[in-house]
Amino acid sequence: MYQRYNELAERALAGEAPREAEAMWVLDGDDVELLPLLQAAFEPRRKHFGRTVMVHILNNVQSGLCPEDCGYCSQSRDSKAEIDKYPMKSDEEIFADGLAAAESGATRYCMVMSGRGPSVARTRKIAELVRELKRRHPMEICVSAGLVDDEQAAILAEAGLDRLNHNLNTSEPRYGEICSTHSYASRVATLAAAKRHGIGTCSGIIVGMGESSADLVQIAFDLRALEVPSIPVNFLIPIPGAPLGADGSLTPERCLRALCLMRFANPSAEIRVAGGREVNIRSMQPLALYPANSLFVEGYLTTGGDSVDDTYAMIEDAGFEVEGNPVWETLSTRSAPEIAGADAPQPTSA
Repeated sequence: MYQRYNELAERALAGEAPREAEAMWVLDGDDVELLPLLQAAFEPRRKHFGRTVMVHILNNVQSGLCPEDCGYCSQSRDSKAEIDKYPMKSDEEIFADGLAAAESGATRYCMVMSGRGPSVARTRKIAELVRELKRRHPMEICVSAGLVDDEQAAILAEAGLDRLNHNLNTSEPRYGEICSTHSYASRVATLAAAKRHGIGTCSGIIVGMGESSADLVQIAFDLRALEVPSIPVNFLIPIPGAPLGADGSLTPERCLRALCLMRFANPSAEIRVAGGREVNIRSMQPLALYPANSLFVEGYLTTGGDSVDDTYAMIEDAGFEVEGNPVWETLSTRSAPEIAGADAPQPTSA
């Protein structure tokens, strides 16, 4: 009865990808039982990450004002969404948000900038921020700034950037349906530039944009071929005024199956439950920790999300543990009155 699940788990434990037919079955099989599927996906997750959960906090360092036409994005040039729009935050704001992220237990602090891509001068500024944040806090730094070439990647690498994020979002054949101002190939080129200069890559998908199961399988295999070590799996949040609305495909089970597929196809990668987990997985969120080993807290750029406290309670209740960072570990050993009386700023939303 459980042979198919066992075969998926065994292949993933051996570092092998599922066959295409198996991958399609994970997403569409009428006879799939969710709990055995989640347990099968948990086996490679446990092998590579145990029961730890890496926490990421996003900081929308530069919002809106973007010339690109990505249909899913509330910050695109075609969006009518009522969002805050501002140029890059001040250094003081960015450092304060970095401190809050460290004290909240973030293993990785992710700075995101809207726009097609940074100029060389802006890249040097970002590098200065990265260097200073890494000096101040024992946590990893990720930057998402759009398209990046070799010159820019070299600057960021020299600053010690841990991860460069640039999501593929959907499969290559249908990329033109969600964006016309840049190509799938340009996104792959950005990841390649980062990799050439020794920066870890972070690239994932958005589920729920009208894609087929075959599209999801293709991009899961593409990310494997690109050897991406950090894969965020987003579930479309329909934002009023954004060009692209919900396609009606996202049930909690569909989301969990997509996470399982990503784990089977990329057994040793960090799989992250990213944007839209609260809206789309809802009460079944704890089950996402079986295929996934990381998540975001405190929101997703222009939309809110579950708080640190609520998320940590979910992680603990599900029998997992927060990976954290040395700053947070020190604070978490102190009593509540001590923390309440501390002079350091308290964690705020990114």
